[in-house]
Amino acid sequence: MNAPDLTDDEHLGLYLRNTDTGAEWWRVTVADRPQTYRLEHAVQPAEGNAAVDIDLVVDAENLRAKLKKWHREGFAFEARGSAPQADAQQRAAFMPELQRAAAQKRRAAPRAAEARGPDEGYANTEPGHPGPASITNSAATVLIGEVAVPCGAGGPLVPRVNPAYLFSARFNDIVEDIVENKRVMLIGHTGAGKTSLIEQVAARARHGVVRSNMNGQTTVGDFVGFWTVKGGETLWVDGVLPTAMREGLWLIVDEIDFAEPSILAALTAVLEPHGRLTLKEKGNEVVAPHPAFRLFATANAVGAMSQFRHLYQGANLMNEAFLDRWRVYLLDYLSPAEETDVLLRTLAPHMTRPLATTLAAIAADCRAAFAREDLSSAFSTRRLLDWAELMLRTGDPERAAGPAIYAKVSPEDATLIRGIIRHHIAPAE
Repeated sequence: MNAPDLTDDEHLGLYLRNTDTGAEWWRVTVADRPQTYRLEHAVQPAEGNAAVDIDLVVDAENLRAKLKKWHREGFAFEARGSAPQADAQQRAAFMPELQRAAAQKRRAAPRAAEARGPDEGYANTEPGHPGPASITNSAATVLIGEVAVPCGAGGPLVPRVNPAYLFSARFNDIVEDIVENKRVMLIGHTGAGKTSLIEQVAARARHGVVRSNMNGQTTVGDFVGFWTVKGGETLWVDGVLPTAMREGLWLIVDEIDFAEPSILAALTAVLEPHGRLTLKEKGNEVVAPHPAFRLFATANAVGAMSQFRHLYQGANLMNEAFLDRWRVYLLDYLSPAEETDVLLRTLAPHMTRPLATTLAAIAADCRAAFAREDLSSAFSTRRLLDWAELMLRTGDPERAAGPAIYAKVSPEDATLIRGIIRHHIAPAE
Protein backbone atom coordinates (compact mmCIF):
# COMPACT_ATOMS: atom_id res chain seq x y z
CA MET A 1 0.00 0.00 0.00
CA ASN A 2 1.47 3.34 -1.00
CA ALA A 3 1.57 6.07 1.60
CA PRO A 4 -1.77 7.86 1.18
CA ASP A 5 -2.10 11.49 0.25
CA LEU A 6 -3.92 12.72 3.31
CA THR A 7 -4.94 15.94 1.61
CA ASP A 8 -7.92 14.04 0.22
CA ASP A 9 -10.44 11.63 1.72
CA GLU A 10 -9.82 8.55 -0.41
CA HIS A 11 -8.35 6.71 2.58
CA LEU A 12 -11.55 7.09 4.61
CA GLY A 13 -13.60 3.93 4.97
CA LEU A 14 -13.27 0.38 6.24
CA TYR A 15 -10.30 -1.99 6.38
CA LEU A 16 -11.33 -5.60 6.92
CA ARG A 17 -9.86 -9.09 7.24
CA ASN A 18 -11.20 -12.49 8.22
CA THR A 19 -9.96 -14.15 11.41
CA ASP A 20 -10.76 -17.37 13.24
CA THR A 21 -13.10 -15.47 15.55
CA GLY A 22 -14.87 -13.39 12.92
CA ALA A 23 -14.47 -10.46 10.52
CA GLU A 24 -12.10 -7.89 12.06
CA TRP A 25 -12.39 -4.30 10.88
CA TRP A 26 -10.99 -0.82 11.38
CA ARG A 27 -13.09 2.19 10.38
CA VAL A 28 -11.42 5.53 9.51
CA THR A 29 -13.45 8.75 9.69
CA VAL A 30 -12.63 12.45 10.02
CA ALA A 31 -12.24 13.68 13.60
CA ASP A 32 -13.27 17.07 14.94
CA ARG A 33 -9.87 18.76 14.73
CA PRO A 34 -8.17 19.49 11.36
CA GLN A 35 -5.85 16.73 10.05
CA THR A 36 -7.00 14.27 12.70
CA TYR A 37 -8.80 10.99 12.17
CA ARG A 38 -10.99 8.76 14.27
CA LEU A 39 -10.16 5.04 14.30
CA GLU A 40 -12.68 2.45 15.48
CA HIS A 41 -11.96 -1.27 15.81
CA ALA A 42 -14.18 -4.31 16.26
CA VAL A 43 -14.47 -8.02 15.48
CA GLN A 44 -17.73 -9.12 13.88
CA PRO A 45 -18.70 -12.65 15.04
CA ALA A 46 -20.46 -15.07 12.70
CA GLU A 47 -23.67 -14.36 14.57
CA GLY A 48 -24.62 -11.23 16.44
CA ASN A 49 -23.43 -7.63 16.22
CA ALA A 50 -19.93 -6.21 16.53
CA ALA A 51 -19.00 -4.12 19.56
CA VAL A 52 -16.40 -1.37 19.11
CA ASP A 53 -13.51 -2.17 21.46
CA ILE A 54 -11.04 0.52 20.32
CA ASP A 55 -11.98 4.16 19.64
CA LEU A 56 -9.17 6.69 19.29
CA VAL A 57 -8.12 9.86 17.44
CA VAL A 58 -4.77 10.06 15.58
CA ASP A 59 -2.96 12.60 13.44
CA ALA A 60 -2.02 12.16 9.76
CA GLU A 61 1.43 10.71 10.46
CA ASN A 62 0.06 8.07 12.80
CA LEU A 63 -2.65 7.19 10.30
CA ARG A 64 -0.04 6.59 7.60
CA ALA A 65 1.74 4.18 9.92
CA LYS A 66 -1.55 2.42 10.71
CA LEU A 67 -2.41 2.02 7.02
CA LYS A 68 0.94 0.39 6.28
CA LYS A 69 0.54 -1.92 9.29
CA TRP A 70 -2.97 -2.96 8.21
CA HIS A 71 -1.74 -3.70 4.71
CA ARG A 72 0.97 -6.00 6.06
CA GLU A 73 -1.62 -7.76 8.22
CA GLY A 74 -3.88 -8.52 5.25
CA PHE A 75 -6.65 -5.96 5.75
CA ALA A 76 -8.62 -5.13 2.59
CA PHE A 77 -9.98 -1.64 1.95
CA GLU A 78 -13.72 -1.13 1.58
CA ALA A 79 -15.33 1.94 0.01
CA ARG A 80 -16.60 4.64 2.32
CA GLY A 81 -20.19 4.05 3.32
CA SER A 82 -19.88 0.28 3.54
CA ALA A 83 -21.45 -1.47 6.49
CA PRO A 84 -19.00 -2.03 9.37
CA GLN A 85 -19.23 -5.78 8.90
CA ALA A 86 -19.65 -8.19 6.02
CA ASP A 87 -22.92 -9.98 5.62
CA ALA A 88 -22.14 -12.92 7.90
CA GLN A 89 -24.99 -15.03 6.59
CA GLN A 90 -23.88 -14.59 2.96
CA ARG A 91 -20.25 -15.35 3.84
CA ALA A 92 -21.18 -18.47 5.74
CA ALA A 93 -23.42 -19.71 2.92
CA PHE A 94 -20.72 -19.63 0.24
CA MET A 95 -18.81 -22.78 1.13
CA PRO A 96 -21.86 -25.06 1.49
CA GLU A 97 -23.15 -23.70 -1.82
CA LEU A 98 -19.80 -24.37 -3.48
CA GLN A 99 -19.63 -27.90 -2.08
CA ARG A 100 -23.09 -28.68 -3.51
CA ALA A 101 -22.18 -27.24 -6.91
CA ALA A 102 -18.84 -29.05 -7.04
CA ALA A 103 -20.44 -32.36 -6.04
CA GLN A 104 -23.11 -31.94 -8.71
CA LYS A 105 -20.43 -31.22 -11.33
CA ARG A 106 -18.48 -34.35 -10.37
CA ARG A 107 -21.62 -36.50 -10.60
CA ALA A 108 -22.59 -35.01 -13.96
CA ALA A 109 -19.12 -35.31 -15.56
CA PRO A 110 -19.36 -39.02 -16.55
CA ARG A 111 -22.85 -38.56 -17.99
CA ALA A 112 -21.78 -35.50 -20.00
CA ALA A 113 -18.76 -37.33 -21.44
CA GLU A 114 -20.98 -40.21 -22.60
CA ALA A 115 -23.57 -37.90 -24.14
CA ARG A 116 -21.07 -35.70 -26.00
CA GLY A 117 -19.67 -36.94 -29.27
CA PRO A 118 -15.91 -36.72 -29.96
CA ASP A 119 -16.28 -33.88 -32.47
CA GLU A 120 -19.17 -32.04 -30.94
CA GLY A 121 -18.66 -28.28 -30.86
CA TYR A 122 -20.28 -25.55 -28.86
CA ALA A 123 -23.65 -24.11 -29.73
CA ASN A 124 -25.22 -20.98 -28.28
CA THR A 125 -28.92 -20.45 -28.02
CA GLU A 126 -28.80 -17.10 -26.26
CA PRO A 127 -30.76 -14.40 -28.13
CA GLY A 128 -28.41 -12.10 -29.99
CA HIS A 129 -25.47 -14.47 -29.54
CA PRO A 130 -25.36 -16.70 -32.63
CA GLY A 131 -23.38 -19.91 -32.35
CA PRO A 132 -21.46 -21.58 -35.16
CA ALA A 133 -24.57 -23.13 -36.70
CA SER A 134 -26.29 -19.78 -37.19
CA ILE A 135 -23.32 -17.88 -38.60
CA THR A 136 -22.37 -20.36 -41.28
CA ASN A 137 -25.53 -19.78 -43.28
CA SER A 138 -25.83 -17.54 -46.29
CA ALA A 139 -27.21 -14.54 -44.38
CA ALA A 140 -25.61 -11.23 -45.43
CA THR A 141 -25.55 -9.86 -41.89
CA VAL A 142 -25.61 -11.09 -38.31
CA LEU A 143 -27.10 -9.20 -35.37
CA ILE A 144 -24.54 -8.47 -32.66
CA GLY A 145 -26.07 -6.62 -29.75
CA GLU A 146 -28.30 -4.14 -31.54
CA VAL A 147 -26.13 -3.78 -34.67
CA ALA A 148 -26.33 -5.71 -37.95
CA VAL A 149 -22.79 -6.65 -38.98
CA PRO A 150 -21.99 -7.79 -42.56
CA CYS A 151 -20.71 -11.35 -42.66
CA GLY A 152 -17.29 -12.23 -44.02
CA ALA A 153 -16.08 -15.11 -46.13
CA GLY A 154 -15.02 -17.29 -43.21
CA GLY A 155 -11.78 -19.22 -43.23
CA PRO A 156 -9.20 -20.65 -40.82
CA LEU A 157 -8.41 -17.25 -39.25
CA VAL A 158 -11.95 -16.70 -37.97
CA PRO A 159 -11.79 -16.80 -34.14
CA ARG A 160 -13.77 -19.40 -32.26
CA VAL A 161 -17.13 -18.25 -30.90
CA ASN A 162 -17.28 -18.02 -27.12
CA PRO A 163 -20.98 -18.69 -26.44
CA ALA A 164 -20.69 -17.28 -22.91
CA TYR A 165 -19.38 -13.92 -24.13
CA LEU A 166 -21.57 -11.06 -22.94
CA PHE A 167 -22.13 -8.17 -25.35
CA SER A 168 -22.94 -5.25 -23.09
CA ALA A 169 -25.06 -2.40 -24.43
CA ARG A 170 -22.01 -0.14 -24.05
CA PHE A 171 -20.37 -2.08 -26.90
CA ASN A 172 -23.01 -1.07 -29.47
CA ASP A 173 -21.15 2.10 -30.50
CA ILE A 174 -17.95 0.13 -31.03
CA VAL A 175 -19.70 -2.46 -33.18
CA GLU A 176 -21.36 0.32 -35.18
CA ASP A 177 -17.93 1.87 -35.79
CA ILE A 178 -16.65 -1.47 -37.06
CA VAL A 179 -19.50 -1.61 -39.57
CA GLU A 180 -18.72 1.96 -40.66
CA ASN A 181 -15.02 1.11 -41.07
CA LYS A 182 -13.76 3.49 -38.40
CA ARG A 183 -10.28 2.97 -37.01
CA VAL A 184 -11.01 1.79 -33.46
CA MET A 185 -8.57 1.94 -30.55
CA LEU A 186 -9.56 0.32 -27.26
CA ILE A 187 -7.73 1.47 -24.13
CA GLY A 188 -7.90 0.12 -20.60
CA HIS A 189 -6.10 -1.97 -18.01
CA THR A 190 -4.71 -5.35 -18.94
CA GLY A 191 -7.35 -8.06 -18.85
CA ALA A 192 -10.25 -5.67 -19.45
CA GLY A 193 -11.30 -7.60 -22.59
CA LYS A 194 -10.12 -5.23 -25.31
CA THR A 195 -8.87 -7.84 -27.76
CA SER A 196 -11.56 -10.39 -26.94
CA LEU A 197 -14.31 -7.90 -27.85
CA ILE A 198 -12.96 -7.51 -31.38
CA GLU A 199 -12.37 -11.23 -31.76
CA GLN A 200 -15.88 -12.14 -30.65
CA VAL A 201 -17.45 -9.67 -33.10
CA ALA A 202 -15.29 -11.19 -35.85
CA ALA A 203 -16.17 -14.73 -34.74
CA ARG A 204 -19.89 -14.12 -35.06
CA ALA A 205 -19.56 -12.27 -38.36
CA ARG A 206 -17.07 -14.84 -39.79
CA HIS A 207 -14.17 -12.43 -40.42
CA GLY A 208 -10.56 -13.58 -40.20
CA VAL A 209 -8.38 -11.88 -37.57
CA VAL A 210 -4.62 -11.41 -37.35
CA ARG A 211 -2.84 -9.91 -34.36
CA SER A 212 0.48 -8.10 -34.14
CA ASN A 213 1.77 -7.62 -30.61
CA MET A 214 4.04 -4.64 -30.08
CA ASN A 215 6.05 -6.43 -27.39
CA GLY A 216 9.47 -5.18 -28.44
CA GLN A 217 10.11 -8.19 -30.69
CA THR A 218 8.01 -6.98 -33.66
CA THR A 219 10.11 -5.08 -36.22
CA VAL A 220 8.98 -2.83 -39.04
CA GLY A 221 9.95 -5.66 -41.42
CA ASP A 222 7.60 -8.05 -39.62
CA PHE A 223 4.88 -5.43 -39.83
CA VAL A 224 5.30 -4.05 -43.37
CA GLY A 225 7.43 -6.61 -45.21
CA PHE A 226 10.99 -7.49 -46.22
CA TRP A 227 13.15 -8.95 -48.99
CA THR A 228 14.59 -12.42 -48.51
CA VAL A 229 16.54 -14.96 -50.55
CA LYS A 230 15.04 -18.41 -51.12
CA GLY A 231 16.52 -20.99 -53.49
CA GLY A 232 18.82 -18.41 -54.99
CA GLU A 233 15.88 -16.11 -55.78
CA THR A 234 15.16 -12.77 -54.10
CA LEU A 235 11.57 -12.64 -52.89
CA TRP A 236 9.43 -10.04 -51.20
CA VAL A 237 7.50 -11.22 -48.13
CA ASP A 238 4.48 -9.16 -47.09
CA GLY A 239 4.28 -8.19 -43.44
CA VAL A 240 1.12 -8.47 -41.39
CA LEU A 241 -0.23 -5.05 -42.43
CA PRO A 242 -0.21 -5.48 -46.25
CA THR A 243 -1.35 -9.10 -45.83
CA ALA A 244 -4.42 -8.00 -43.89
CA MET A 245 -5.11 -5.17 -46.34
CA ARG A 246 -4.91 -7.41 -49.41
CA GLU A 247 -6.92 -10.32 -47.97
CA GLY A 248 -9.60 -8.33 -46.16
CA LEU A 249 -8.62 -9.47 -42.68
CA TRP A 250 -9.15 -7.64 -39.38
CA LEU A 251 -5.79 -6.51 -37.99
CA ILE A 252 -5.41 -5.93 -34.24
CA VAL A 253 -2.27 -4.02 -33.24
CA ASP A 254 -1.96 -5.03 -29.59
CA GLU A 255 -0.23 -2.70 -27.11
CA ILE A 256 0.30 -0.02 -29.72
CA ASP A 257 1.76 2.28 -27.05
CA PHE A 258 4.85 0.02 -27.10
CA ALA A 259 5.30 0.18 -30.91
CA GLU A 260 8.43 1.48 -32.63
CA PRO A 261 8.12 4.93 -34.33
CA SER A 262 8.73 3.33 -37.75
CA ILE A 263 5.70 1.08 -37.26
CA LEU A 264 3.53 4.02 -36.21
CA ALA A 265 4.69 5.91 -39.32
CA ALA A 266 3.59 3.02 -41.54
CA LEU A 267 0.23 2.90 -39.78
CA THR A 268 -0.41 6.61 -40.23
CA ALA A 269 -0.70 6.12 -43.99
CA VAL A 270 -3.64 3.74 -43.65
CA LEU A 271 -5.50 5.29 -40.73
CA GLU A 272 -8.01 7.01 -42.95
CA PRO A 273 -11.00 4.79 -43.79
CA HIS A 274 -9.68 4.09 -47.30
CA GLY A 275 -6.03 4.91 -46.70
CA ARG A 276 -3.40 3.15 -48.83
CA LEU A 277 -0.01 1.75 -47.95
CA THR A 278 3.04 2.57 -50.09
CA LEU A 279 5.75 -0.10 -50.00
CA LYS A 280 8.82 2.04 -50.63
CA GLU A 281 11.12 -0.96 -50.35
CA LYS A 282 9.21 -2.61 -53.22
CA GLY A 283 9.45 0.18 -55.75
CA ASN A 284 6.68 2.28 -54.19
CA GLU A 285 4.04 -0.37 -54.79
CA VAL A 286 0.68 0.85 -53.51
CA VAL A 287 -1.50 -1.53 -51.50
CA ALA A 288 -5.20 -0.64 -51.57
CA PRO A 289 -7.36 -2.01 -48.75
CA HIS A 290 -9.87 -4.79 -49.37
CA PRO A 291 -13.42 -3.63 -48.51
CA ALA A 292 -13.53 -6.05 -45.57
CA PHE A 293 -10.22 -4.84 -44.07
CA ARG A 294 -10.52 -3.34 -40.58
CA LEU A 295 -7.82 -1.85 -38.40
CA PHE A 296 -7.84 -1.91 -34.59
CA ALA A 297 -5.41 -1.07 -31.82
CA THR A 298 -5.29 -1.72 -28.08
CA ALA A 299 -3.32 0.22 -25.47
CA ASN A 300 -2.87 0.40 -21.71
CA ALA A 301 -1.48 3.89 -21.13
CA VAL A 302 -2.92 6.25 -23.77
CA GLY A 303 -5.23 9.23 -23.44
CA ALA A 304 -7.52 8.76 -20.46
CA MET A 305 -5.22 5.96 -19.26
CA SER A 306 -2.08 8.16 -19.28
CA GLN A 307 -2.27 8.56 -15.52
CA PHE A 308 -1.42 4.85 -15.22
CA ARG A 309 1.67 4.96 -17.45
CA HIS A 310 3.90 4.24 -14.46
CA LEU A 311 2.16 0.85 -14.16
CA TYR A 312 3.15 -0.05 -17.74
CA GLN A 313 6.90 0.52 -17.94
CA GLY A 314 8.09 1.17 -21.48
CA ALA A 315 4.82 2.59 -22.82
CA ASN A 316 5.38 5.47 -25.24
CA LEU A 317 3.66 8.83 -25.38
CA MET A 318 1.38 9.32 -28.37
CA ASN A 319 0.68 12.73 -29.83
CA GLU A 320 -2.80 14.08 -30.38
CA ALA A 321 -2.42 14.10 -34.17
CA PHE A 322 -1.98 10.31 -34.12
CA LEU A 323 -4.77 9.71 -31.60
CA ASP A 324 -7.17 11.95 -33.55
CA ARG A 325 -7.06 9.46 -36.41
CA TRP A 326 -8.65 6.83 -34.16
CA ARG A 327 -12.03 6.44 -32.51
CA VAL A 328 -10.79 5.78 -28.95
CA TYR A 329 -12.89 3.90 -26.39
CA LEU A 330 -12.05 3.40 -22.73
CA LEU A 331 -12.94 -0.15 -21.68
CA ASP A 332 -13.29 -0.82 -17.99
CA TYR A 333 -13.66 -4.21 -16.38
CA LEU A 334 -17.09 -5.80 -16.38
CA SER A 335 -19.43 -4.70 -13.62
CA PRO A 336 -20.11 -7.27 -10.87
CA ALA A 337 -23.56 -7.91 -12.33
CA GLU A 338 -22.13 -8.49 -15.82
CA GLU A 339 -19.35 -10.70 -14.50
CA THR A 340 -21.89 -12.71 -12.52
CA ASP A 341 -23.73 -13.39 -15.78
CA VAL A 342 -20.48 -14.41 -17.51
CA LEU A 343 -19.68 -16.88 -14.74
CA LEU A 344 -23.16 -18.37 -14.98
CA ARG A 345 -23.02 -18.63 -18.79
CA THR A 346 -19.52 -20.11 -18.87
CA LEU A 347 -19.76 -22.61 -16.01
CA ALA A 348 -23.44 -23.58 -16.17
CA PRO A 349 -25.10 -25.63 -14.82
CA HIS A 350 -22.75 -26.10 -11.86
CA MET A 351 -22.08 -22.43 -11.13
CA THR A 352 -24.95 -21.02 -9.09
CA ARG A 353 -25.94 -17.37 -8.77
CA PRO A 354 -24.93 -17.07 -5.07
CA LEU A 355 -21.48 -18.44 -5.89
CA ALA A 356 -21.11 -16.22 -8.97
CA THR A 357 -22.21 -13.09 -7.11
CA THR A 358 -19.60 -13.62 -4.41
CA LEU A 359 -16.80 -14.35 -6.89
CA ALA A 360 -17.66 -11.25 -8.93
CA ALA A 361 -17.53 -9.16 -5.74
CA ILE A 362 -14.05 -10.55 -4.94
CA ALA A 363 -12.83 -9.64 -8.44
CA ALA A 364 -14.26 -6.11 -8.08
CA ASP A 365 -12.45 -5.62 -4.75
CA CYS A 366 -9.16 -6.84 -6.23
CA ARG A 367 -9.52 -4.40 -9.13
CA ALA A 368 -10.29 -1.56 -6.75
CA ALA A 369 -7.08 -2.43 -4.87
CA PHE A 370 -5.18 -2.44 -8.19
CA ALA A 371 -6.57 1.00 -9.08
CA ARG A 372 -5.41 2.30 -5.67
CA GLU A 373 -2.00 0.70 -6.39
CA ASP A 374 -2.32 -1.55 -3.35
CA LEU A 375 -2.01 -4.45 -5.82
CA SER A 376 0.62 -4.48 -8.55
CA SER A 377 -1.27 -6.93 -10.78
CA ALA A 378 -4.70 -6.70 -12.36
CA PHE A 379 -7.47 -9.26 -11.90
CA SER A 380 -8.85 -10.20 -15.30
CA THR A 381 -12.09 -11.99 -16.09
CA ARG A 382 -9.93 -14.76 -17.57
CA ARG A 383 -8.22 -15.22 -14.21
CA LEU A 384 -11.57 -15.21 -12.39
CA LEU A 385 -13.00 -17.87 -14.71
CA ASP A 386 -9.91 -20.03 -14.31
CA TRP A 387 -10.16 -19.80 -10.53
CA ALA A 388 -13.89 -20.54 -10.54
CA GLU A 389 -13.49 -23.55 -12.84
CA LEU A 390 -10.74 -25.04 -10.68
CA MET A 391 -12.75 -24.24 -7.56
CA LEU A 392 -15.71 -26.23 -8.84
CA ARG A 393 -13.39 -29.15 -9.50
CA THR A 394 -11.70 -29.11 -6.10
CA GLY A 395 -14.44 -27.69 -3.90
CA ASP A 396 -11.74 -25.58 -2.19
CA PRO A 397 -11.30 -21.84 -2.98
CA GLU A 398 -7.87 -21.63 -1.33
CA ARG A 399 -6.50 -24.71 -3.09
CA ALA A 400 -7.84 -23.45 -6.43
CA ALA A 401 -6.39 -19.99 -5.88
CA GLY A 402 -2.86 -21.43 -5.69
CA PRO A 403 -2.29 -22.12 -9.41
CA ALA A 404 -5.01 -19.74 -10.65
CA ILE A 405 -4.01 -16.64 -8.65
CA TYR A 406 -1.30 -16.77 -5.99
CA ALA A 407 1.46 -18.34 -8.10
CA LYS A 408 1.02 -15.57 -10.69
CA VAL A 409 1.57 -12.62 -8.34
CA SER A 410 4.10 -11.43 -5.78
CA PRO A 411 3.91 -12.73 -2.19
CA GLU A 412 2.70 -9.30 -1.05
CA ASP A 413 -0.11 -9.29 -3.62
CA ALA A 414 -1.03 -12.88 -2.72
CA THR A 415 -1.38 -11.89 0.94
CA LEU A 416 -3.69 -9.01 0.11
CA ILE A 417 -5.80 -11.06 -2.30
CA ARG A 418 -6.06 -13.85 0.29
CA GLY A 419 -7.42 -11.28 2.75
CA ILE A 420 -10.01 -10.08 0.25
CA ILE A 421 -11.12 -13.65 -0.45
CA ARG A 422 -11.42 -14.46 3.25
CA HIS A 423 -13.47 -11.32 3.75
CA HIS A 424 -16.07 -12.72 1.34
CA ILE A 425 -15.80 -16.48 2.01
CA ALA A 426 -15.96 -18.01 5.46
CA PRO A 427 -13.62 -21.03 5.84
CA ALA A 428 -15.18 -24.48 5.64
CA GLU A 429 -15.86 -26.06 8.99
